[in-house]
Amino acid sequence: MTYFFLLLAFLTGIAVTVQAGVNANLRYMMGNPVLAAAISFGSGFLTLILTQLLTGGPLPAPETIRQVSWWKWTGGLIGAVYVTTVIVSVPRIGTANLVSLSVAGQLLAAVILDHYGMLGFTVHPVNGWRLLGLALIIGGVLLVVRN
Repeated sequence: MTYFFLLLAFLTGIAVTVQAGVNANLRYMMGNPVLAAAISFGSGFLTLILTQLLTGGPLPAPETIRQVSWWKWTGGLIGAVYVTTVIVSVPRIGTANLVSLSVAGQLLAAVILDHYGMLGFTVHPVNGWRLLGLALIIGGVLLVVRN
């Protein structure tokens, strides 16, 4: 089952790259990056609502919703900033530069979050292999951006 999730993560990376191009083209047609991001999120929202209705997944009690910490509601905000940044940046810096820089930022943040067990993640201490992997990713980014 682990291989399934590894493959899923890889395919998600491909999808995010394709999404960058789709959203950049949508921005071009709409003439507005914020509107393009809103349309992107709107279609995603409708897809998720439809999926919820079709699968009949459980809904939390209102009391549970009220107990959610404020910062746990910021995922959509972070996603909106990310998608809008992609829409605005891709035409200027290209997809490869955007994705390589984004992946490097994600990996750096992930190593820090894992090391300290922040946001409820299981602690995975930084070690030499992780630092080497991070250095290689940063080296790869420098090569890609140098284009």
